[in-house]
Amino acid sequence: MTVKAIILDWMNTLAHAKPDNYEQYCQVCREFGIEVSPDKIIRGIYAAVTQVPEGLPHKFSESGDPEVFVRFHNIVLSQAGVELPRDTVLEMLKRESQIAREETYVLYDDVLPTLKALKERGLVLGLLTTIGKDMDIYRNLGLEPYLEFVVSSKEVGVTKPDPAIFLAALERAKVNASEAIYVGDQYETDVVGPRRVGIRPILIDRYDLLPEVSDCPRIHTLSELLEHL
Repeated sequence: MTVKAIILDWMNTLAHAKPDNYEQYCQVCREFGIEVSPDKIIRGIYAAVTQVPEGLPHKFSESGDPEVFVRFHNIVLSQAGVELPRDTVLEMLKRESQIAREETYVLYDDVLPTLKALKERGLVLGLLTTIGKDMDIYRNLGLEPYLEFVVSSKEVGVTKPDPAIFLAALERAKVNASEAIYVGDQYETDVVGPRRVGIRPILIDRYDLLPEVSDCPRIHTLSELLEHL
């Protein structure tokens, strides 16, 4: 079946935080006198996002239940071989959330050239995101000329990998599932999720975290997507 639409994930597919999430963790660890390997922190963040997606530091509030955030933090640090008392973890969480709320987003260098090439092929391009950011962020980063639509979990009322959010993207793209490709960086949400509704998934693994994945194409840069059309 001819590919007519490309649906793209946001974080770690098109954009990343600045400072990057792993840099934020390394900074906070240094402030608390802990030296960690950036490579292990990257792997720890991937594991934590996979296991406890609701525990992201920018959502942390001192007035709420901290346990999910403590769990997220402990998963990250366990990959670096670090185990800390709960009180220390809570103090680190406060600092991490402060930094996270001040972060901005930047596109990877390969994004705009690849979107331009895809657009020139006549493909419908759309963004599917679970992050409830204002649309201005996509416009300010230069994505508006390339995207036909943006679907958010806030709009649909569910998050990935719920089939409804992928079906909403197909409806906006005006294509059948077999005519679409979905590109994202998380296996459970971005491979298993779209596959459930018949969309062909492609895993973007920018940090080479998932070499064991063999049941779908795995790319390391967005520009490699062109080779799979």
